[in-house]
This record gives sequence, C-alpha cells and structure tokens, in this order.
Amino acid sequence: MELEIITTIFLSMLPISELRGAIPYGIISGLNPNMVFFIAVAANVMVIPIIFLFLDNIHHHLMHFGLYKKTINRFIERTHRKTHSHISKYGYLGLAIFVAVPLPVTGAYTGTLAAWLFGMERKKAMVAISMGVVIAGIIVTTMVLTGIGATTFLNNKLIASP
Repeated sequence: MELEIITTIFLSMLPISELRGAIPYGIISGLNPNMVFFIAVAANVMVIPIIFLFLDNIHHHLMHFGLYKKTINRFIERTHRKTHSHISKYGYLGLAIFVAVPLPVTGAYTGTLAAWLFGMERKKAMVAISMGVVIAGIIVTTMVLTGIGATTFLNNKLIASP
C-alpha cells in the first residue's frame, strides 16, 4: 500500500506522466479513488513553484550545455506555439483551460513554462495552473472510474449470459 502511494506521488510529479499516469496507476493499484485524486493533484501542484524556481535560477546556467539548450529550445518553441493563442486571448483563464485538458504536453509543467515565457504574474499563474490541475484530475479520475465501471459491467454481463 505504501509503495503504491509513493509511486502515485512520483508519477504525478514526473513531466511525462503527471496526473494522466498517476491517477490510473493509483486506482488500478487498489487505492481509494478519492485519496488517489487528492494525493496526485497535490503532488502535481507542488511542482509548479519548483519549476518556476528552476526556470528563474538554474535554467540560464544550463543553457551553456548543447544538449540541454537544444532540447529546451524545442520544448520552449512548442510550448509557445501551443499556448500562445490561449493565453493571448484569454489570459489566466486560457492558461487554466490549457492545463485542464488531460492530453500529453498540457499539464502543470507546460503551463508553468508558458506562464514563465509570457511573463505572467506568478501568484495568479500558480492559481490558474492549480485550477487546471484540479480540473484535469477530476476528468482523469472520472474517465478511469467510468472505464473500470464499464469493464466490470460488461464482464458481469458476459459471464452471466449463457
């Protein structure tokens, strides 16, 4: 049980999986869905100030390394391209909506990078990104529980029918 909780926290803090990996893992591992939601969302929200701290204090030092510079410049370009229209048109609400859509490269990491790129006020950006994370968490949790419910229903129907 402890390993599943730690793994859920770890997955929600990773840029690749975030909530889209942590919540399904936690629920399928048998943890309480409400607990999984709160743990995964809290851990994912915790990365927001860490990413801002990294971008403000460490990022520019790493730009001297070719591999880092090449990789981060591609990610920055893609983030700018994907978020520009949302943020230009809707500001903080657009940032929250962008983060709320649980698709690859739309989570807290990309949202924080976008807020940093566009020079958005930190406290407002952190609130918007956090709201997006909560909404994404609700969507992912609902989808996982719906999928499990549908699978259980179909399995029961198939087993019960002669």
